[in-house]
Amino acid sequence: MQIQLNGEAYDLERPVTLAELLERLELAGKRLAIEHNLDIVPRSQYAETTLQAGDRVEIVHAIGGG
Repeated sequence: MQIQLNGEAYDLERPVTLAELLERLELAGKRLAIEHNLDIVPRSQYAETTLQAGDRVEIVHAIGGG
């Protein structure tokens, strides 16, 4: 199955949760924001949100400054 990840086609062999996708991308535990089909997903829902073919996911890294 294929999703759109940050505007690019991304292949997955099966439906996965956002938490699983972050593990696969080695982003688990990092400060970031995720938009799934135009909705911001709270971190508490990453493990409950399952991706399906055609979904759009945008991942934005939080950068601190001073």
